[in-house]
Amino acid sequence: MMSAAATKPSHAPKSSGMLIWRLFFGLFGLIAAGVIWFSTARPILVLPRITLAPGFYLTDQTGERFSSEELRGQITLYSFTYTGCADPCPQTSPVMAEVQKRLSEVQSSVPLQLVTFSIDPDNDSPERLLSFADEMGADPTVWHLVTGGAPQLKSVIGGGFSVYYKAQEDGRFKLDPAFFLVDGSGVIRAEYLTDSPDIDIILRDMGLLSAEVDHSEGLYRFAYEAAHLFSCYPR
Repeated sequence: MMSAAATKPSHAPKSSGMLIWRLFFGLFGLIAAGVIWFSTARPILVLPRITLAPGFYLTDQTGERFSSEELRGQITLYSFTYTGCADPCPQTSPVMAEVQKRLSEVQSSVPLQLVTFSIDPDNDSPERLLSFADEMGADPTVWHLVTGGAPQLKSVIGGGFSVYYKAQEDGRFKLDPAFFLVDGSGVIRAEYLTDSPDIDIILRDMGLLSAEVDHSEGLYRFAYEAAHLFSCYPR
């Protein structure tokens, strides 16, 4: 006849199995709670990775060749206009001038650049762009006004940025105003589809991109990737 003491070991496997399941569900609960907290509290904010910005090789207002490769590792705000743009044409250059004036407000370890594409290559020669740049107070080391052949511009502006513009019979252009913020890897991170964006938001977004670069290594990197995963975008 088997004693009571001899039957006790038979319960050990069941007890161990239940302990493992409890640990599993406890860990799963902690992870789930962490995910819910991260997605609602959003302790880290990032800008979405929209798509690659187009590459280009054009000429700036100084007459020098200027390409998108020179902007690698830098945060760049793009705009589109032409020097003859006047009411009712939405002239975006005053916005760029104000952004340039306030760049010092951005806490950035990454160089900040501005690029304006002219959509009127027949009239906006580098010399004319230089005169216009002087009127706008453009610093040539920061703000580049670029031009090139009509097919090149159409490919970059219309094809790459999907910005619509068209020459009119009176020599003026129909233009959908837009600004794009591009990171140092050449990825579009923000779109401002208006001729009068909130400059405070543009400067904030530049700061967010710079902070992401500053924390691109170590454990912070995983936190930023999690922020992208959970779409922790600023409102």
